Amino acid sequence: MGQVALIFPGQGSQHVGMGRDLAFSHARALYDEADEILGFPLSSLCFDGPEEVLNDTANTQPALFVTSLALYHALQVEERLPGPAMVAGHSLGELTALAAAGALDFADGLRLVRERGRLMKQAGEQSPGGMAAVLKMDDSEIESACREASHETGLPVQIANYNAPQQVVISGHQQSLTRAIELLRERGARRIVPLAVSVAAHSPLMADVAAEFRLAVDATPLRAPAIPVIGNIHARPLNTVDEIRDELAGQLTQPVQWTASVQWMVAHGVTHFVEIGPKDVLTRLVQRIEPSALSASVGDADAVRGFRS
Repeated sequence: MGQVALIFPGQGSQHVGMGRDLAFSHARALYDEADEILGFPLSSLCFDGPEEVLNDTANTQPALFVTSLALYHALQVEERLPGPAMVAGHSLGELTALAAAGALDFADGLRLVRERGRLMKQAGEQSPGGMAAVLKMDDSEIESACREASHETGLPVQIANYNAPQQVVISGHQQSLTRAIELLRERGARRIVPLAVSVAAHSPLMADVAAEFRLAVDATPLRAPAIPVIGNIHARPLNTVDEIRDELAGQLTQPVQWTASVQWMVAHGVTHFVEIGPKDVLTRLVQRIEPSALSASVGDADAVRGFRS
C-alpha cells in the first residue's frame, strides 16, 4: 500500500443511529466521557435521535466529532488502522483530524467543537443566511456571479466549499444568495440545490462570532501535530500551534479548499484515502477529484471489522 491519508467528514454526514453498534470498549467510553463533559446524553442523541435535535448545529458538531473519533479508536483497538502519512478534515472534520493527529486532547476538542457549534448557530440567528450546492459549472463563473450578486445587493455571498471539480457550495445572506442563484441560472447552471440549513457557514455572516470563537481557540491547549494535518484554508500542512489557531479561527469565514487539499496530498505521495466517520461523502468527493486514488470509508462497526489496511 502507498501512503495513506485519513480524512474526517463535516456537517451533513450525521444520521440517527450513528455509533450505536460500536461495542468496542474504548469507542463506547468516548461517548460516556462526552456525556459527562457536556452534561447531557449526546450518546442517546447519536444512537436514537430525534433527528431534528441531532441536526441542530450546536449538537451536530460535537456528535460528529465524537462519532468519528470513536470509529478512529475502534480501528486502533482492532489493530486495523494504517499508519497515515497525513490527515485532513472537511470543515468541522478539521478539528477531528487535529485530535487524531495528537494536536488536541479529546476533552478540550469536544468543548471547543461544542462552542463552535453554539456560536455558529448564534450567528445564524443574528444574521440569517443560506447555502446552495452548484453542480456542473466552472468555479470562475460561480465566483463571478457571487461577486456580482454581492455588489448589487450590498450583502455577502461567496463560495464556501470547493468540494470537487464542478461541485461547490455557495453561502451568504439570503437576498444575495437568491440573486446569485438567479444569475447562475441565467448563465446556464444545470443544477443548483438549496441546502436545508439556516447557517451561512464559511461566509462573512460568521464574522459576528469570529472574535468570540478566537478567544475560545486561544484558550484551548494545543500541540504541534504528530502527523501532518492539511488545513482547509490554504490546503497546506499546519505545522505550528500558531498556524492551527489562525486556521481554526479563520475557517469560520473563509472557504474550505477541499479540492486543493486532496490534490496537494496526492502530489505529495498519498495514493489511498480512508474516510473515518458516518456516511461516505468525502470518499465520493475524492473519487471525483482524483480518480486514480484508492478510497474507502469506515462508518460503522461492520466497516471497522471488515477494513483491511
